[in-house]
Amino acid sequence: MILDHTGVAVRDMDEAIEFYTKVLGGVLIDRFSNETPGVASNVAVIDFEGDKIELLTPTDDQSPIARFLKQRGKGVHHIAYRVQDLDVAIAEARAKGITFLEETYRTTAHGRRLIYMNPRHSHGVITELCDYPGN
Repeated sequence: MILDHTGVAVRDMDEAIEFYTKVLGGVLIDRFSNETPGVASNVAVIDFEGDKIELLTPTDDQSPIARFLKQRGKGVHHIAYRVQDLDVAIAEARAKGITFLEETYRTTAHGRRLIYMNPRHSHGVITELCDYPGN
């Protein structure tokens, strides 16, 4: 398991992109909207020599990012760990008593499969497990 990316909830995407690129020197490598029901968000991926940050803004008031911003304000939303095989990693975690937010299991438009652990296991940190089949 390796660190894949850190998701950061922001209120103003353009302002955040400017900070992470012009101030911190990252490179904007992707920008897209995820309209999947229940996770609707705008995403900007900033690369720092192979390390990535995903900036996230909600596209509607019911998205998890909108709820996160209302409850906690802007800041780190989740940490994602890349695993070799997501199905195997889920089974191994379940064998250790870990539960998942089942409704978060999905495959993104870019082919990443992911699921979020229930944050009660990770001391309140939203933790994503993901893989990239075929890569």
